Amino acid sequence: MAVSTVSPVTAPAVPQARTADAAVRAQRVIGRILVVIAQSVAIFVPVFLVATFVTFALRSISGLSPARMQLGEQATPEAIARIEEQWGLDRPFLAQYWTWLSDMLRGNLGNSWSNGAGVADLIGMGIGISLSVAALALVIGITLGFAFGALAALRPQTWIDRTITAVMTVFSVMPAFVVGIVLVTVFAVGLGWFPASGYVPLELGLWPWLSHILLPALALSLDVVADVARQLRSGLIAAYRENYVIGAAVRGLSPRRIFLRHVLRNGIGPTLAVLGLKFPALIGGAVVTEWIFGLQGFGRFANDSAQAGDVPAVQGVLVVSIVLVVVFNLIVNIVLGRLTPASQRGV
Repeated sequence: MAVSTVSPVTAPAVPQARTADAAVRAQRVIGRILVVIAQSVAIFVPVFLVATFVTFALRSISGLSPARMQLGEQATPEAIARIEEQWGLDRPFLAQYWTWLSDMLRGNLGNSWSNGAGVADLIGMGIGISLSVAALALVIGITLGFAFGALAALRPQTWIDRTITAVMTVFSVMPAFVVGIVLVTVFAVGLGWFPASGYVPLELGLWPWLSHILLPALALSLDVVADVARQLRSGLIAAYRENYVIGAAVRGLSPRRIFLRHVLRNGIGPTLAVLGLKFPALIGGAVVTEWIFGLQGFGRFANDSAQAGDVPAVQGVLVVSIVLVVVFNLIVNIVLGRLTPASQRGV
């Protein structure tokens, strides 16, 4: 009778080895993410400090004063000095900046010159609307852009590729406010499928919330669709020409696996880099769209504050915009480092 030579501890050793390998891979992934975060913070912190310093210097550059807003152009120098003392504007510039920066890091953006209300509260009333519209516009833009870009890259130099390229060119030159007017005229006024203006919070129901932000999101999404489709098409076509794709085909890998495991992961980098600036740009560029659809959002608040000369409100808007840019780009950098092996290998 044959005697088995397999050790009793061999079988359980295999799962243990797999668990150890999984733990090592997880540690490497976490390590790469931490490196990306550290590199991003090292870049963004100085940029943030410089940007906030320039933002705070707006009042000195503009020459605006809360006294003139409250008392008008006929205010006496004594009255101006008294009100500026109340607002702490008689202190040295650097002392004012340090106080403002310290308060800002604690979430206190100061008070509006127009009505004395907290700037953070005023921004909070509109930022939710703008974030909802911008997030939906980004989802629409990424979904359609990825679909069109991938289809064009898989059928290069064909009528499909040329048609998609032409349509994306049209999308990229169409102003959002023109698209918004057309959408309101056709789908809100003409067909009555969607409300023409206003906003309903998500707490009151998914469809009422979605129906009020879908048209403005569509109006804002066309530029995102065009940019994502064009960048993805270029990135995928370039990735298909790389040696590792040729090697994968020689090894007999299926076209689907080559596309998903090699081409897409390595060709998506430029697209993600573009998306890093799209989300904040959608929020900041929604001023006219919010006017068309009657939304009291972040962009409209920024426009009203600038026209009124409300410097603390404008400073708060700029700070929030800077934070959005920094945070979203940090997220994109993390995703980019995780999804694109070529960036890790130096390919």
